[in-house]
Amino acid sequence: MAQIKRYVVANQLRAEASQHIQYFRKGNLQKSGRGLSFWFDPNGASLTEIPMNDRELIFMIKGQSSDYQDLAVQGTVIWRVADADKVASRIDFGIDINQGAHLGKPEEQIQSVLNGLVSEFADAYLKDKGVRDLLEAGLSPVQAAIAAGFSADPTLEAMGLEAVSIRVSALSPKSELFRALQAPTFESLQQKADEATFSRRALAVDKERAIAENELQNQIELALRRKDLIAREDANARSKAQADAAAKRILVEADSEAKIIAAEAEAKRIRAVEQAAADMEKARMNAIAEVPPAVMFALAAQEFAGKLEKVDSLTVSPDMLAGLVQQAKVLMSPQGGER
Repeated sequence: MAQIKRYVVANQLRAEASQHIQYFRKGNLQKSGRGLSFWFDPNGASLTEIPMNDRELIFMIKGQSSDYQDLAVQGTVIWRVADADKVASRIDFGIDINQGAHLGKPEEQIQSVLNGLVSEFADAYLKDKGVRDLLEAGLSPVQAAIAAGFSADPTLEAMGLEAVSIRVSALSPKSELFRALQAPTFESLQQKADEATFSRRALAVDKERAIAENELQNQIELALRRKDLIAREDANARSKAQADAAAKRILVEADSEAKIIAAEAEAKRIRAVEQAAADMEKARMNAIAEVPPAVMFALAAQEFAGKLEKVDSLTVSPDMLAGLVQQAKVLMSPQGGER
């Protein structure tokens, strides 16, 4: 805003470099330029202040797609004054000669014009396509359509304005339509998530089955190894028993053979002893056979007497005495002496 100082005789105006000042006196243009500073007589004076820096317009417009669905377009338009004289001739930028404030609202008028143009260009783009195509295309096409509309439309140039840049930040349907459009995608994603869950569960089941089969196979393998170990232990025990039995049999057979050999030797010894005894007995019997009975009787009596320790009584019968006498006679006869 221009700074105006009041004095007794005249007023002084000082403007910033971004402000374009026009000074009219009695309907005639006296001064025009940016960043002016001058004295002026307030009587019959008229001043305008036009901002020459970039200004920003935030817009949000509504339109319909070709399938009659409501859409909202949000964005910003950066604009500026290209020709101060043109815009001053179309819009009132007059300021108070004592305070420097605008007498009207020129920027609101410009923003209204810009809003109308943006709505026109965006609506023309939206009506040409369906809502799904618009949403799938994104923000770039609608932004390009609005920019192309500003370039082709002569309104801003005729007003001395210029659209510096256009940015579209959002293209959104109503919440109900948005949820309806989301539903197929959500269902598809949910289906894919369910399929992934099912696949993960199936994979987990397959892994569990593989683990169970592996454990069963390991148990079978262990059982087979245990069976083989038992068979080997049984074979080893059988072999050991057979070896022990064979060893015992060898020992028994050796002991038996030793006993047989000892028995045969003992038998031979006994036979030899018995034979010798028999031969002696035979020789003795032969010798005794040649001895007269009386001598034998005498010898028997002698031997019997030698074995008696004590004789308490002796009974001699007539028959015994007769026999002894007879024997004595025989011994005493010449033939008996020869014998």
